[in-house]
Amino acid sequence: MLFMAGRGDAYEKYLESFEHWRQQGWQVSAADWRGQGGSGRLGNDDATGHIDDFALWVADLADYWRGWADGREGPLVLLGHSMGGHLVLRAVMEQVLDPAPDTLVLSAPMLDTFPELVPLPIKRGFARIMTKLGDPKRPAWKMSEKPGAKPGLRQTLLTHDVTRYEDEMWWRSHRPELELGPGSWGWVSGAMESSATLFRRGALESVDVPTFIVATDADRLVSPSAIRSAIARLPNAQSLVFGDEAHHEILREADPVREQALAAIDEFLIRETASDG
Repeated sequence: MLFMAGRGDAYEKYLESFEHWRQQGWQVSAADWRGQGGSGRLGNDDATGHIDDFALWVADLADYWRGWADGREGPLVLLGHSMGGHLVLRAVMEQVLDPAPDTLVLSAPMLDTFPELVPLPIKRGFARIMTKLGDPKRPAWKMSEKPGAKPGLRQTLLTHDVTRYEDEMWWRSHRPELELGPGSWGWVSGAMESSATLFRRGALESVDVPTFIVATDADRLVSPSAIRSAIARLPNAQSLVFGDEAHHEILREADPVREQALAAIDEFLIRETASDG
């Protein structure tokens, strides 16, 4: 299986889950997106996460996947968290992955952003305007994962588990190059354009790869309603949706949530890949 992390994320945070899947018999790989993790940044500084077009990341994934999958035996599983879930879903939808993955697992996929009450076309148009009014590489907000969120409240957006949150802080202190700040206006515009691509008529309905989605209605970083819309439209999707007991990083949540999520994913993978094992 190949795991792709979210915006401002780094795969080191998920070593605990990787070990869980390794013990289930999977060979686990992970990679960071261009401009994130330990790679160079695409903006004007070391803090702002910038991209001109999400299609660049989709193309990167297609290139990486081709080399990664070459010569591997058994079922091929592609997993994505948050923005990573958005991008792997789009790559499957656009049929750019060769060979196609046997199954797809999405953790709290970023299919749309807040505010949910503002229609996507309006957010898309506003983001386009903001890229024209100044440098698209300038930060779209000041700090943290979400506009207006205070650094001290960051954990309340991500996980109830203090120890797992502190583990991320350990990685940031020991490998400061992993830390990424706010997204640029170019990133915001790219996200809105890519979301419009995902939700265009017939797009999600064309995805025939068995897909499992784990999410939470209490998410305050990505849109729960967009996730539920995708679940309804994907023709071969199964899901587990939590409530207030889970924040955004379900794979790094407190044990009762995390263990339930992992068990559901494991059952899905056994069921869908049994004939390929």
